[in-house]
Amino acid sequence: MKDKYYDRSVIDVFDETCAKYPDNNAFSCMGRTLRFAEINRLSAKFAAYLQTQTNLQPGDRIAMQMPNILQYPVVLFGALRAGLVVVNSNPLYTPREIKHQLVDSGAKALVVLANVAEAAASILDETDVEQVIVTELADLHTPLKRLLINYVVDHVKKLVPQVHFKQRISLLECLAVNGSHFVSVERQPEDIAVLQYTGGTTGVAKGAMLTHRNLVANMVQVKAQLSDIFREGEDYFVAPLPLYHIYAFTIHCMCTFSQGSHTLLIPNPRDIKAFVEALKDQPFTGFIGLNTLFNALCHNEGFKQLDFSHLRLTCSGGMALTHDASLLWQQTTGNHICEGYGLTETSPVACINPYSAIRDGSVGTPVPDTEVKLMDAFGDDVAKGEVGELCIRGPQVMKGYWRREAETREAIDLDGWFRTGDLAEIQADGYVRIVDRIKDMIIVSGFNVYPNEIEDIACSHPDVLEAAAIGIADAISGEAVKLFVVKQSESLTAAILLKFCRENLTAYKIPHTIEFRDQLPKTNVGKVLRRLLKDS
Repeated sequence: MKDKYYDRSVIDVFDETCAKYPDNNAFSCMGRTLRFAEINRLSAKFAAYLQTQTNLQPGDRIAMQMPNILQYPVVLFGALRAGLVVVNSNPLYTPREIKHQLVDSGAKALVVLANVAEAAASILDETDVEQVIVTELADLHTPLKRLLINYVVDHVKKLVPQVHFKQRISLLECLAVNGSHFVSVERQPEDIAVLQYTGGTTGVAKGAMLTHRNLVANMVQVKAQLSDIFREGEDYFVAPLPLYHIYAFTIHCMCTFSQGSHTLLIPNPRDIKAFVEALKDQPFTGFIGLNTLFNALCHNEGFKQLDFSHLRLTCSGGMALTHDASLLWQQTTGNHICEGYGLTETSPVACINPYSAIRDGSVGTPVPDTEVKLMDAFGDDVAKGEVGELCIRGPQVMKGYWRREAETREAIDLDGWFRTGDLAEIQADGYVRIVDRIKDMIIVSGFNVYPNEIEDIACSHPDVLEAAAIGIADAISGEAVKLFVVKQSESLTAAILLKFCRENLTAYKIPHTIEFRDQLPKTNVGKVLRRLLKDS
């Protein structure tokens, strides 16, 4: 592929797609569908509001804290059309976590779902955010249904906390602005489109600078690798994974969107009953998920009764796909799972199985224009068939970490090779097999969990002397966090510490198990040996 295919902005792709497929269904959620023309019109209105009613300038950061609802693509493309940089944020973040992301990114605006606005409201005065835009769950539904759903969510189910923001406006008020006032902002391929926060392999979350070129390149690469199965303008994909996660973001907001596909947004995939109900009578052709979700669905009787006759493509990423889950999915749906591999820093897809030549236990071959190699601990190349650290070079590799030059130099060498921190084997035919992680990162249901963060929070409790976190196998989430603790006070119990963790950590980071010990194994210089804890 030539560079010219990559040297476009995300908005160039958006404009081309909306012009080509105006009457195609774009996104559906909770019984409401928006066509490409409507996404185009509504995002222009939001862009017009940003340009005419705020002080935001091209290049400024706007944080988005929403689950998979219709507002997400409208706000996303509206912000990008106004020339802003999008900061994807987990709606389940605690005040400490959202504060770090808002402060580190320097976000000047926040778009947040009312249901989850309490955490941001409690720390907003400590950030640079000047404008808060609040949306309610059904804001983009028809007036009567919007009124009914939002009333039930707020007043019957009591799911909307009462919060106060100094500079608050509703999304519906923003969309009342005349969209013709929007002036297209030209963005260069090397301009940052998204700040996607990740810990890389260890430490505090860092913002991976993903440029327009990174995202467009990965879109083109994935579509080329799966060209034998994609059907432009005809596919209907299920999107249960959160769009704020780079895996779902690139697949649904770039790849499938750009080919005029219809996407069914699932706001809460953990509610399996509601999830299955949403899938009934839907002729979906593609399903994007991960190991834990495949397992949960295939053990649901309602899911087993669905019509899978249209399903042609199932993709897995975010965490390792187990053989049992793959086999169960194939037996249930008749569809073979296509596994891939990537990282936030690679936008994310680096490898994926060609659909016509899927190899179980492998993450496939590098996508077009992507090089992979293995290195040992000394930086020397490792031969095919041997195990080494996987390194990646290609147009989808991030620009670097936001305002972290030292970490960027550690991650990407002068020749453009990104060191993944994962051990892998490259087989003679080019297929890649992931063996293990070099660092101690834990992956819970596809989300990165960093032991240092868990340990720092645990040790901030006055009755904790020392703590060490590791990952343990879990049948549901792939891995779960186990925390080893040395007490400062005998009054400390697991229940007390778990309550403390819940107040400071997102749900998937909370320890599944706590074990108290008299001491932790350490090196001569005092570093805790997590590997010995894993083996104990």
